[in-house]
Amino acid sequence: MTVRRPLALASASLALLAGLLSAAPAAAEVKVGVAVPRTGPYVTVGEQVLRGVEAAAKDANARGGINGEPIVLDVQDDSCDSNQAVAVANHYVNSGVRLVVGHVCSNASLAASDVYAANGIVMITAASVAAKLTDRGLPTIFRVCGRDDDQAKLSAAILAERFRDRRIAILSDLSPASRTLAAATKDNLNRIGVNEAMSTAFQPTDADDAALADRLKAAGIDVVYYGGDAQEMGRLVRIAAERGFRPQWFGTSAIATPDFAKIAGPASNGVLMTFYLDPSRKPEAQGVVAAFKAQGIEADGSMIYGYAALQALVEAGNFARSTEPGPIAKALHGERFDLVLGPVGFDAKGDITAQGYVLYVWRDGNFTPAKSN
Repeated sequence: MTVRRPLALASASLALLAGLLSAAPAAAEVKVGVAVPRTGPYVTVGEQVLRGVEAAAKDANARGGINGEPIVLDVQDDSCDSNQAVAVANHYVNSGVRLVVGHVCSNASLAASDVYAANGIVMITAASVAAKLTDRGLPTIFRVCGRDDDQAKLSAAILAERFRDRRIAILSDLSPASRTLAAATKDNLNRIGVNEAMSTAFQPTDADDAALADRLKAAGIDVVYYGGDAQEMGRLVRIAAERGFRPQWFGTSAIATPDFAKIAGPASNGVLMTFYLDPSRKPEAQGVVAAFKAQGIEADGSMIYGYAALQALVEAGNFARSTEPGPIAKALHGERFDLVLGPVGFDAKGDITAQGYVLYVWRDGNFTPAKSN
């Protein structure tokens, strides 16, 4: 005789089984925030950092993630805007994200870092160079790139060494980064005993760029140092060339993107620039560079630094055997790790111990290390 279970009982059993299955713990994963500009004038740098982070996450997950937990990225757009950066930081706090790669622009990192520090979140930036970011000594704030005060010292030293007897102009626009670098470079140059022929701030527009180029030409300026970004400096260099003014241009890490050469055109040839040591030339980075090339991607600009930022979090987490920010921050401060940048550590402020800035020259749409005099 066949015994048939009552339909209501069978349904109740299925509901119980479904409840037990839904109550089973989900596989552990570690969320990492990635805060980059995906809109606005710094999209190219943001894309470089993001591609580097994505590649590092893929490689790390293939080896077990962080402390055995797979990495899931939460990518947010801060548009390099301070207020939007704070909103992104608060999103991470409310979402339970405890590790963040970001931000790109220094003003965004400075604003967001206060939120991260107050909530014990580790933030590591691949591109923010403001000295103030780490000078505050916030224990969970790090960077894998250089500092703007170091960049200013190198720029001043190069100006003094190569162009001491030339008429030098130091320009800045209204952006905080440009003003800071121009002021620090001027200060360091003057301390060396070299005085610029002109120091001025301007509002970058087509009309103002043309007027400024004419003014610099009339003043007999031979060398122009400008801390503007790729768009602003690219336009100024191009407009100046169109007006017959071709000085020795000298830029900063803010123009280390192909956008500069695209905007400046042939006038970009010979432009000098300070930028971080090119990690794509280091033996430790060759596997990553080759992987990018296999996808038809050149690992330029800040891409390798984006990779290094996430790689540092992974290595520190695996060393500490934790995905929690406290142990990871402690490991970053106290240990050395083999990254794509080479064997590096982080000092008490959170600055990386890797080699800082070097001099590059633009030629045919790319920048390469400049030869020493």
